[in-house]
Amino acid sequence: MIIPTKGITPQRSLIAVGAQILEIMDGPLTVSQAWARLRQWRRKHDHHAPVPFWWFVLALDLLYALGVVELDNELLVRRRADAAALERR
Repeated sequence: MIIPTKGITPQRSLIAVGAQILEIMDGPLTVSQAWARLRQWRRKHDHHAPVPFWWFVLALDLLYALGVVELDNELLVRRRADAAALERR
């Protein structure tokens, strides 16, 4: 599920969908904006494997667990790479 398997195509794996989400995040976005942009990005890049909203949310959960995104005042924001390292100290 996180990485491609026999049953999960590479373009539907959570890690790939998470990377696609990061690709469309050029600044803080609402969840709805991120969802709309992801769907548009996938159509533009010929990713036809279905990604329902709940799969998108799982990809966001993965990004959050990895410390890459966070929710700040109802906006999704990318975390700086060094921010997660500083928190672990």
